[in-house]
Amino acid sequence: MNKQRANRRMLGKLAVFAVLMFGFGFAMVPFYRAFCEVTGINDFIRPASAVRNTQVDAARWVTLEFDANVHGMPWEFRPLTRSVRFHPGEMVQVMFEVRNSGSAAMVGQAIPSYGPKVASRHVNKLECFCFKQQALAAGETRQMPVQIVIDAGLPKEINTITLSYTFFEVGGKSAQAGKDGAG
Repeated sequence: MNKQRANRRMLGKLAVFAVLMFGFGFAMVPFYRAFCEVTGINDFIRPASAVRNTQVDAARWVTLEFDANVHGMPWEFRPLTRSVRFHPGEMVQVMFEVRNSGSAAMVGQAIPSYGPKVASRHVNKLECFCFKQQALAAGETRQMPVQIVIDAGLPKEINTITLSYTFFEVGGKSAQAGKDGAG
């Protein structure tokens, strides 16, 4: 009987401890907000309009031109915008369109290239169809985004960058296997 009483007592202590820990975790949210507001750390209370990207070089403009090619495939591929003008550090999104004008499903992969070559070190793609293989059924058309940031460290003498994509057929893959990984 003594052992049973000790077990119940321990169970009660553990239950009280669990309730206190839950309460402590629940109370941490307002404490964290107050701490952040006082110290200025992780200040998520400011309105979004007060946040500005300090990495943008507003003193200069860069033009990004787009080129699209297909090698050995019955696909039509083009940028929906030929060029964009923006400040280094700003995020830019452009859309490309690809169409399989052939009579069979195919899997392709786009490979990027840059001109001038030195610019490639300063082009940061956040999202790109070139990251994955693209499977298109016969006659299928798809629009695909590219999100790019040109870092502010781009040499001052470079004012125009050409981003060229070439689609190549992916050999040895069935269209269905590529479709599973397409994005």
